Amino acid sequence: MHVINDECIACGACADSCPVGAIEEGDPKYTITEECTDCGSCVDTCPVSAISEA
Repeated sequence: MHVINDECIACGACADSCPVGAIEEGDPKYTITEECTDCGSCVDTCPVSAISEA
């Protein structure tokens, strides 16, 4: 599963790119839910490289 670290700027690009809707807006950063299929589309979309494999 992928995780979003504290570098997240809450831009929402990752949530828009997730094909299964596994990324939710949080406070102060977005979070990845257990529905994540590890496709990696969010990793390439994040402008600040805040997403990595757990």
